[in-house]
Amino acid sequence: MNAFLEQYGSQLLLKTWEQIYISAIALILGVLVAVPAGIILTRFPKTAKLVIGLTSMLQTIPSLALLAMMIPFFGIGKLPAILALFVYSLLPILRNTYIGLDNVDPVLKDSAKGMGMEPVQSIFQVELPLAMPVIMTGIRLSAIYVIAWATLASYIGAGGLGDLIFSGLSLFQPELIIGGTIPVILLSLVSDYLLGLLEKHITPKQKREV
Repeated sequence: MNAFLEQYGSQLLLKTWEQIYISAIALILGVLVAVPAGIILTRFPKTAKLVIGLTSMLQTIPSLALLAMMIPFFGIGKLPAILALFVYSLLPILRNTYIGLDNVDPVLKDSAKGMGMEPVQSIFQVELPLAMPVIMTGIRLSAIYVIAWATLASYIGAGGLGDLIFSGLSLFQPELIIGGTIPVILLSLVSDYLLGLLEKHITPKQKREV
């Protein structure tokens, strides 16, 4: 272990940072697009089925194929990797945002309307807080997907821990494979834990107690 860290420690830190960087930007973009889109779609149920179906179809494209499709348009490097991972992050967040808001008790919506709230006020003060656990589940799921799929981004020169894993595979060096795989697993667990803490913080207390 010590010998591995002495030889690859600086490279491991760099590749871990690249993995975090690529994954975080893709996930943030996914949240910024999918959550507002999910909110809008609750007002257009027929359109929602079409949009969610299209997003589901995009996610069925193999991740490596989607990365390769980005190359003719954006070249190689971090940009095409981030865009591909952004596409993959959309479905769980979009679907859970739509489901979470759609399942808010209609009585509570009517109560908000009866109190004189505008539709936008009802969304932000009533519906979103109540739907937050479902939305956060989608975000946590997307985070795990994106971190795992970011490993393949090394195939198009985006860096990340995939560089260590695939170098280990091509050179038959198990220590490189393990050294790249373990941080990916740890990043997934840590991100899920931190997002779980965020969920508890932003979820209304009454909702958590139910």
